[in-house]
Amino acid sequence: MGITRVLAVLAAAVLTATGAVSSVSAQAEGRGPKPTVVLVHGAFADASGFNDTITILQRAGFPVIAPANPLRDSAGDAAYVSSLLTTITGPVILAGHSYGGIVITNAARGHANVKALVYLGAFAPDQGESALQLAQRFPGSELGTALITRDWELDDGTKGTDGYIDPAKFRAVFAADLPEHTTRLMATTQRPGSVAGLAGPSGAPAWRSIPSWYLIPTQDKVIPPAAQRFMAERAGSKVREIRSSHVVMTSHPDAAAATILAAYTATR
Repeated sequence: MGITRVLAVLAAAVLTATGAVSSVSAQAEGRGPKPTVVLVHGAFADASGFNDTITILQRAGFPVIAPANPLRDSAGDAAYVSSLLTTITGPVILAGHSYGGIVITNAARGHANVKALVYLGAFAPDQGESALQLAQRFPGSELGTALITRDWELDDGTKGTDGYIDPAKFRAVFAADLPEHTTRLMATTQRPGSVAGLAGPSGAPAWRSIPSWYLIPTQDKVIPPAAQRFMAERAGSKVREIRSSHVVMTSHPDAAAATILAAYTATR
């Protein structure tokens, strides 16, 4: 898709999401510096899944950071992203995909410069909830039957178990609307999530005090759309739905960028 077409689609998406009547460029203009957009990936993926979304945001003039989520445990992962936020001066829009939603829900606490939370096919947990618990709360997730585990042990005796999506089931469960040659690479390079981390309880949610936006992929087979609607309603999020697999920011980067832009427009 050429950049002209991308910007046109993005403009249409923004009009739908915000009711605005101006162009994408006009929407992105505002007083003072644009916020830094921090994009947090989830398990079975890495920050490269945001590549096309990043391109759109950067062309609209937004500084973007897409850190490597450690994927070890929800508290530690959130602490890592929280420490990153302390290095950013000026406003921040914090967006997460999948398990990255748990991370941003916790990392944003105590950071007054975080102006909006954006959930892209993500978990938005309440206190005490885990990724595995929320995925199983509503019917429709196929993650449980696709998950394989590998134990690991360090020289100091520390042990753990990592979860992967079975490569044979990766495309059907995780990214059914992407080309097979792409998903073969994604399955091979997937970063595992610690099983302890996926089962770990979330802390007090930042969405109670920070406005949130939610892009729900209606063909998601990892986090059931019903679960996402439940979480979005509970958080009071502004919601948009799109026909997409779980990796909505990869298969529909224009919609992901438009959701972030809607958050910026409403909070600048």
